[in-house]
Amino acid sequence: MSYNLVAQPNYSSIHKNIGIDMTCSRTRQTDQFASSATPTEFVGAGGLILRASRFGELTAPIVLLLHGGGQTRYAWNHTAQALSEMGYCAITLDARGHGESDWCAQGDYSTESLVADLGAVICALPTAPVIVGASMGGLTAMLALGEDDSLPCSALVLVDVAPRLEQQGVRRIIEFMCCHHDGFDDIQQVRDAVAAYNPHRAHANDLSGLHKNLRRHNDGRLYWHWDPAFLDHARLPSETDDGMFERIRLESAARKLSMPVLLIRGHQSDVLSDQGARELLDLVPHADYEVLDQAGHMVAGDKNTIFTEAVLNFLHNPSCIGDALG
Repeated sequence: MSYNLVAQPNYSSIHKNIGIDMTCSRTRQTDQFASSATPTEFVGAGGLILRASRFGELTAPIVLLLHGGGQTRYAWNHTAQALSEMGYCAITLDARGHGESDWCAQGDYSTESLVADLGAVICALPTAPVIVGASMGGLTAMLALGEDDSLPCSALVLVDVAPRLEQQGVRRIIEFMCCHHDGFDDIQQVRDAVAAYNPHRAHANDLSGLHKNLRRHNDGRLYWHWDPAFLDHARLPSETDDGMFERIRLESAARKLSMPVLLIRGHQSDVLSDQGARELLDLVPHADYEVLDQAGHMVAGDKNTIFTEAVLNFLHNPSCIGDALG
């Protein structure tokens, strides 16, 4: 196990290495991502259609990126594009009830269904993927891979998540999701709500990226692009209830992870503490550990360039992956 605190890097060298042109406007980047991604579909548990974007060809090493609760696959666009430019096939997936994936008519957004969906996606891929999972996506991957060793996976990157999470931080996420159930008048209200939740993140002048996370209802108001029934399963944690993911179950699954593992934590995260991260490292002693300075729980969005560099360094480290992935 190795541990690194990653501070602000030399941006000019990183941009050269991973192919990100920071002089482009956010709108231009969004258009570029849309044109370079191939729409893809998978069939999840119960026949539910899960929609995805593929950056690169399936003949390349596959990296499957799983977003957190209440997010969509577009949260990974920058990282997926960078991975593609480095020779990987990056697939960003909308979880059931999120983004453009089908909503479940029965409102089944249980842990069991999320795990079953991921298993179906993995089995549909031509080669064993690297899985990058943030928050809900990381917990889902931990359970799926730890509880079913027949699922092929080349490596696992867990983003600001572990069996032990801070209840206050988890409650803040769920309360944020619950408090806007009546939607927004306009995109500026959305921006203000996000800024209030995540005040340390730099505010973007171009709000076009927010539209990917929203849907406009017949009443003309904007709503988050996920099924409100998801909140029936995203319970508030308490002293007697871990919420959506049971800690004991996660710990048992983590002990069985045999593939190379990288844990990335945001230094300012109120969801995963250093103690929680260290407890995961005790469960998975072969795991690497990176802490990204000036990033919170939304690690990939807070410090996207640094995050992408950390993932690429892990993928290119022969002691972790070997030559098979490049």
